[in-house]
Amino acid sequence: MSESVHGRIFFLDLGAGRILSANSDGSDLKTIVEEGRKLPDGLAIDAKNGHMYWTNMENPSANDGSILRSDLDGSNITVLVPPGATFTPKQLQLEPKTAKLYWCDREGMRVMRCNLDGSDIETLVQTGATGADRLEQKRWCVGIAVDPDGGKFYWTQKGGDDAGEGRIFRAGIEIPAGQTPANRTDIEILHDGLPEPIDLDLDLGNRMLYWTDRGDPPRGNTVNRAPMDPSPVFQAEPEILISHLMEGIGLALDLKGNRMFVTDLAGSVYSANLDGSNRKVLFVALGNLAGIAYVEPSGAVK
Repeated sequence: MSESVHGRIFFLDLGAGRILSANSDGSDLKTIVEEGRKLPDGLAIDAKNGHMYWTNMENPSANDGSILRSDLDGSNITVLVPPGATFTPKQLQLEPKTAKLYWCDREGMRVMRCNLDGSDIETLVQTGATGADRLEQKRWCVGIAVDPDGGKFYWTQKGGDDAGEGRIFRAGIEIPAGQTPANRTDIEILHDGLPEPIDLDLDLGNRMLYWTDRGDPPRGNTVNRAPMDPSPVFQAEPEILISHLMEGIGLALDLKGNRMFVTDLAGSVYSANLDGSNRKVLFVALGNLAGIAYVEPSGAVK
């Protein structure tokens, strides 16, 4: 069937520096951008205005990450956040109500945002500042999601490989008066002791948080969900929806279609219902896949 029926997915091959796109049933696969080995990781689509945005991690040991924008066909590539303004940008989210880009900066140990034209770059959370801090993977910020009406953003800090140090946090979109990104007191830990939580997405209507998790089974290499608003006296165990991924990374929800789309570093793209049922493999061995985004058939971003 056509894109007008299925909607469309866009996803990143970080190993080859490509942006690919296909109908959500796996048909009509295209390579839209080929940049070379710049390690693209996070992707956001503004279908209404005909733009896509992505992060390039570049050299993880150098402060040379960037954020770019292009038209949906890959033309008119523009650097919005230049190398040096962010260290190793990871997952990226576009928040349309306030026209902001939000992202996590891994080796920069930050959660950041800017305007859609790259101006007004801000740090919202700072988990470390020194070279010694940078060696502590527990400080690394990776996945990001935004709840503008609730006034909160959510992020992951994955911890060391298979270390069980992964955590999911949230904080207010605005830093409390008189506080800084490094000492703000409104940060909550929603989940602790996870394998390696990576990308996030939100079902705001049902107040559910979804994420991919790397690391060892049984909790690692999975897609999980849990309530966005846990009880202060009871924290439900995250529900594992999909397992046996090969280093799961990207996640995008199609809430109207009751679907999710997932990528892994082994090069696979999967679709499934939001409860994990009806899992399908759309692609295999396409490279080292990272961020993914879904666009509704109407052209409106989910």
